[in-house]
Amino acid sequence: MKSTIYKISTAILTVMVVLSMSSCSSVKNANNKQKGGVIGATGGAILGAIIGNNVGKGGNGELGAVIGGVVGGGAGVLIGSKMDKQAQKIEEEIPGAEVERVDDGIVVTFDENSGVYFDTAKYNINAASQATLSKLIGVFREYPDTNILVVGHTDSVGSEDSNMTLSKNRAYAVTNYLTNQGISNARVTTNWFGEGQPTNDNSTKEGRAKNRRVNIAIVPNQKMIDEAKTQSGEN
Repeated sequence: MKSTIYKISTAILTVMVVLSMSSCSSVKNANNKQKGGVIGATGGAILGAIIGNNVGKGGNGELGAVIGGVVGGGAGVLIGSKMDKQAQKIEEEIPGAEVERVDDGIVVTFDENSGVYFDTAKYNINAASQATLSKLIGVFREYPDTNILVVGHTDSVGSEDSNMTLSKNRAYAVTNYLTNQGISNARVTTNWFGEGQPTNDNSTKEGRAKNRRVNIAIVPNQKMIDEAKTQSGEN
């Protein structure tokens, strides 16, 4: 597991950058139903882990509303311990997935090499992908006091508009599988970025395969935050 610690100043800067992009095309294609939704509390640093290493080239300003601030103090320590255990459980259940602990949250990245597979121009959840997601659902049931953000991406093959739609379909394919298997709709928020947030080189076959991905961010919900504050004497 990558235990990456991001500085708070970087987190704040990332939020500011993302929020400044509210007029870009990916915002126009955002999930209107989910606008302004709150999905727990974790730092802006998680945005970088979700959308890749090209924050300045695109982004969805609504994620700034979805992801709040880091919980500090004793409550933050308690939350961190719970999220550490959940991240470890995901690693045990799905060895191929990339699991990162970022601030108060967890980011899981699935690409063609890590259990949830998307062929070029496709968004179906095949049998192998279902098996992976079913394991993840088991963890979500074991840790119910978290919310989930699903974010879809594509490679650069095809037009920008078609890739935006494709990334939406990939994200919702995962979201729908989670909710059809009993994960509450209230826990899940869905976003998509098309080809605008690559993490690898789209000029290579291997890079494109990694860019056809879905990220899943897991963050503490308000119940977990309130209980942690009570336990630490901060309430």
